[in-house]
Amino acid sequence: MTDEAARLARLRRVGWALTCLCLAVVGLSAWLRFAGAGLGCADWPGCYAAFLGGAPHGVPAGVRIAHRLVATLALLLAVLAVWHSRRPAPLQPVAARAVVLLGLMLVLSVVGIWSADPRRVPVALANLLGGLVLVVLAHRVALAASPQGAAGIASPAPVPGRRPGLLGRTGLGLLAAAVLAGAFIGVRYAATACLSLTGCGGPDMVAALGVLADVDLLASPTVTPPGDAGGAALHLLHRLLGFAALLVLGTAAWRSWRPSRHPGALPLIALLAVETLLGLATVASGYSIWLAVAHNVGAALLLAAAAAWRASR
Repeated sequence: MTDEAARLARLRRVGWALTCLCLAVVGLSAWLRFAGAGLGCADWPGCYAAFLGGAPHGVPAGVRIAHRLVATLALLLAVLAVWHSRRPAPLQPVAARAVVLLGLMLVLSVVGIWSADPRRVPVALANLLGGLVLVVLAHRVALAASPQGAAGIASPAPVPGRRPGLLGRTGLGLLAAAVLAGAFIGVRYAATACLSLTGCGGPDMVAALGVLADVDLLASPTVTPPGDAGGAALHLLHRLLGFAALLVLGTAAWRSWRPSRHPGALPLIALLAVETLLGLATVASGYSIWLAVAHNVGAALLLAAAAAWRASR
């Protein structure tokens, strides 16, 4: 094995370890966020009112410690990935992706200083979305360190039928928008606005979408009763975008699989279906904390699969 091949093998192991650690950070962060707001407690959704009034539900200290330890270990591994990818000579594209991953980790570490009060919506949103992006970047580092990834970058000629066209790009945009809408539901603690699969108990939901233009999504959240127009509109938007992404992106992935056996198509289709089912099950269960956490972790896996499908040739 050549020195370069040995370096790539080490970086590949580090990249997959980073992916697993970043997924653990996403899961632990989601659990802390949901448990702190009382999701899953005996009198939920009454816990939301207590939380938003300044009395958050207790969270085991061990979970907070585990979150910090896993995040610290991920940061150290990211430093190791940058070091090994740049010494003695940069290995591209692994080196560039590792630097971006480390940079985002450092930014999120600074943002975390202001996260003592999770009711700060911009901070909570940055942490939530940043954690999802970390999984995507760590996965991209692992893929770039594979022999196929390195060869694919060295010879970037596209394979006909494999690059996503307009349908694929539209599906990716819908997926990103669905994730963003779901993130706002979480950081604004708006689950109480819609507690059923069939309706939110408020005004006409199509008309309710118009109220989002008048809602300051970054303002401190308040208790949203069932049928609250703004919260219900967020739920409706998230569901519509999610189903649209399932249909459009799933169709694009299937089309890329049939003619040329696109390597990332089937995992993407499977994760689209699993994530949709998890979302439905979360609502149907009355917002079980474990299903909600699984839905968050599933979003990270789905984004990583979508990014890999988009970039693979």
